[in-house]
Amino acid sequence: MDHEVFTREEYLQIADFLRAQTAHRPAVGLILGSGLSALADEIIDADRIDYADIPGFAVSTVQGHSGRLVFGNLAGREVVMMQGRVHAYEGLPMQRVTLPVRVMAQLGVRTLIVTNAAGGVNPALKAGDLMLITDHLGLMTMVGGNPLWGPNDDSLGPRFLAMNNAYDRELRKLALAVAAGLGISLQQGVYAGLGGPTFETPAEIRFLRMIGADACGMSTVPEVIVARHMGLKVLGISGISNATIADVDSEEEANHEEVLAAGREMAPKLMALIRGVLERLPD
Repeated sequence: MDHEVFTREEYLQIADFLRAQTAHRPAVGLILGSGLSALADEIIDADRIDYADIPGFAVSTVQGHSGRLVFGNLAGREVVMMQGRVHAYEGLPMQRVTLPVRVMAQLGVRTLIVTNAAGGVNPALKAGDLMLITDHLGLMTMVGGNPLWGPNDDSLGPRFLAMNNAYDRELRKLALAVAAGLGISLQQGVYAGLGGPTFETPAEIRFLRMIGADACGMSTVPEVIVARHMGLKVLGISGISNATIADVDSEEEANHEEVLAAGREMAPKLMALIRGVLERLPD
């Protein structure tokens, strides 16, 4: 399994480069999934930096991932937002995929809100639903590509990382309270992180249902592992972009355009939910 090794000094150098580009000093980081890039337009007094201009950052090759780091103010909070992410299936080692999260932590981010577009594995979930991630099945990391493979720097985090509270309990409670106050239906469930880029076969969907997955996608899990490794609190929200196909004789076919379209439709209520969470975050 390919991996790269970055040092704390390299993360600090990238963070110093970014501090020189903006006066904003964020304490909250956000990662936007497929079709959700429009959320970055809500940021006030924004400084936008292309990934291509940031040392060490990989450039996204996937439609719907703009590839910019956006600093600014959202709901009264100083934030930094990844407008699009990169994925291991683009041919990148996990350490490169998760480098932005390491840099966010060096910038002072202590809370990470991660979003994604996901397929609904649980038949009760339908396109357009929002799902609060309560836990994950890291199928992409359980048997291989874990971003913590390689030498461990104890100054960044522990060699053996506990993941039983990957998605912070208090942040989940806060998100549920905000959703209830806004009249937003917020489902809850387990996210399965898969390698991609192929969509799942019907047999794979039946397997995922059997092992307890409610939604699935091709991202998020590596970012959450690295965030927890560095002591960040994590809130995860999946936007259900499509119902997955469990019948081998179905005439339906999953496609990325459907994912992007669903993301655009979900963006307003996801934005309202994130705003509400930011407004009520403890200092």
